[in-house]
Amino acid sequence: MRRLIISLVALVVAISAVASGPKRSTKALYLDPNAPLEERVEDALSRMTLREKIAIIHAQSKFSSPGVPRLGIAELWCTDGPHGIRPEVLWDEWEQACWTNDSCTAYPALTCLAATWNRDMAELYGVSIGEEARYREKDVLLGPGVNIYRSPLCGRNFEYMGEDPYLASEMVVPYVKGVQSQGVAACVKHFALNNEELYRHQVDVELSDRALFEIYLPAFEAAVKRGGAWSIMGSYNKYQGTYACHNDRLLNQILKGMWQFDGVVISDWGGTHSTEEAIRNGLDLEFGSWTDGLTEGASNAYDNYYMALPYLRLIESGAVGAEELDEKVRRVLRLTFRTAMNQNKPYGAMCSEEHIEAARTIGEEGIVLLQNKRSNLPIAKDAKRIVVVGENAVKMMTVGGGSSSLKVKHECSPLEGLQRHYEGRAEVVWVRGYVGDVTGDYNGVVTGQNLEDNRTKEELIAEAVAEARTADHVIFVGGLNKSEKQDCEGADRTQYGLPYAQDELIRALAAETKHLTVVLVSGNAVAMPWLGDVESVVQAWYLGSESGNALARVLSGDVNPSGKLPFTFGVKLEDYPSHSGECTFPNPDKAYYHDDIFVGYRGFEERGTKPLFAFGHGLSYTTFKYSNLRLSSATMSADETLTATVTVTNTGRRSGKEVVQLYVGDAESAQPRPNKELKEFAKVELQPGESKDVTFDISADKLCYYSIEVGGWVVEPGEFVLYVGASSADVRLKGEFTFR
Repeated sequence: MRRLIISLVALVVAISAVASGPKRSTKALYLDPNAPLEERVEDALSRMTLREKIAIIHAQSKFSSPGVPRLGIAELWCTDGPHGIRPEVLWDEWEQACWTNDSCTAYPALTCLAATWNRDMAELYGVSIGEEARYREKDVLLGPGVNIYRSPLCGRNFEYMGEDPYLASEMVVPYVKGVQSQGVAACVKHFALNNEELYRHQVDVELSDRALFEIYLPAFEAAVKRGGAWSIMGSYNKYQGTYACHNDRLLNQILKGMWQFDGVVISDWGGTHSTEEAIRNGLDLEFGSWTDGLTEGASNAYDNYYMALPYLRLIESGAVGAEELDEKVRRVLRLTFRTAMNQNKPYGAMCSEEHIEAARTIGEEGIVLLQNKRSNLPIAKDAKRIVVVGENAVKMMTVGGGSSSLKVKHECSPLEGLQRHYEGRAEVVWVRGYVGDVTGDYNGVVTGQNLEDNRTKEELIAEAVAEARTADHVIFVGGLNKSEKQDCEGADRTQYGLPYAQDELIRALAAETKHLTVVLVSGNAVAMPWLGDVESVVQAWYLGSESGNALARVLSGDVNPSGKLPFTFGVKLEDYPSHSGECTFPNPDKAYYHDDIFVGYRGFEERGTKPLFAFGHGLSYTTFKYSNLRLSSATMSADETLTATVTVTNTGRRSGKEVVQLYVGDAESAQPRPNKELKEFAKVELQPGESKDVTFDISADKLCYYSIEVGGWVVEPGEFVLYVGASSADVRLKGEFTFR
């Protein structure tokens, strides 16, 4: 209603202004929603004064930029995501505005979405969160994040889509399209190379062009070229000595040049550092400066932003022209007409039954069954006493973690979900087990939970073990949390192992029960020194509002797990290419990516390191057989497409979904190349005994590598190998063909 009133008032003002203006301006084309977009942009631009142009390329509050009231051009309102719509903050402060109607649906973190390996889930996610953003009258959703999972210590990995550029590319496109179908711009972040948090405001990243184009940019390119993203957020770090928010190579040459991006480059909050560089190096809309994006600095300092009065004075003095300014304004106007002034966008919805169902469904599809000895899961139907151990079984996980922290209407905890699911059938009891983070507030959102517990580690373990002895099934719910130095923006993890003495607790539980399931709530891989002692391990991610219900349905067997890992789990930290040899982490000054293109499973295979759990790994309560791989031809050329078809059969006793993965390897190359790279995947649902054919198209672009010498993509003639399987390490079938 607020936006509607403002728009109507602005429209009246604009019509009056046009009526009294110059004769050449009597037709307000920019206000006609049916007119061609570019004509509207040029018409509006021609009517704006210099000061009005300067005004709309920087913020007017923490999360909004001004429009042009004189012309009826609306403001732009941003909101943090990418897992839910952030609660309202004060105009010029980060503190809560204390609204009573700004609770949202929390969707699973993006690591979970990537773990679904399901493009339909990504579209459902985008549409659902887009509807909530639209209902709250937001024009730009600050997400999704697609930075590559390079190190398991990066505090913000839980917000990203894994280690593989192809998987991230395929998942980000439907997410972006879904959000923007609601008249809300997706703002894909953080462009680019934001792969560590502690020194993100100063680290300067150096890497080869091969690594840049093969590993770190493809998901952004897909979001722009195939997803049609309307905005991109620059990252805090430097690249080649220049901050990414105004980096000529990244923004002008690649994003706007090579990819022909026609949207808006938005600075991360406080990511701008120079007026001159911002003018010429591609930044379009500045947020958070002068206050460093946090709380320091002057209040209401927006006129002092780098692209505010300092820019105006340079133009008025003749030091710079207005050409760059006009181009920035064009882009902001284009974004405004696509969002805030789009009269055809839907109304949206908030916390609807459909959104709750979407959150639960995405969570169910993303949960990964890592280990399941002796069919320990699903929980036996005759189980009468289930003991749940661990702080993460009750701790709210939607609050905290940085800018993705949310205020939810309700969060179903793992304990609550299990108790609700087994009500009347089994007793479900909880014991603490360990004490981790007892805080319950972030940025003014308070959970209301009292998690204080002054007992010793020994007392807590003894209590848990005593209860475990009486249980038919023990479920340990632990992992990480969203506290600083865990899964949290602004800092990185300081250890690969589990915190809070959880390893000791798990070993003690394993010694006392034959039916132990370890559930890990995290957005990162962790060490598992107790793996051989436990029956089942489940990677549960941060599942959002429906966390407990989704988890209970999978553990009980009502839902067959079908998630696959979007990144590799190493046995120890040194197994990761980013933590071996010349590579260092974290990096206060320079980050040299010596691992180059060998990130994740590529690097594990290159070095012959066996992972704890491979990229793409995930078990089911049923079994699948792969057979009869056939290729449409034994040869292909640059203008041809080869098809690979494989038959998949459900050989178990219950229905299930399997992610069929296709990798491609170059048998012999003049340049170092990974043994194999993911190039296609499909998620198929099969009933017991049912078989389906899965067909993949292989085109030349799936065979090439980036040549530094050529400055572009190259395919070498010769033999290529196709690997079809259930993970990068579980190859079931191979095929060969010749590229000529």
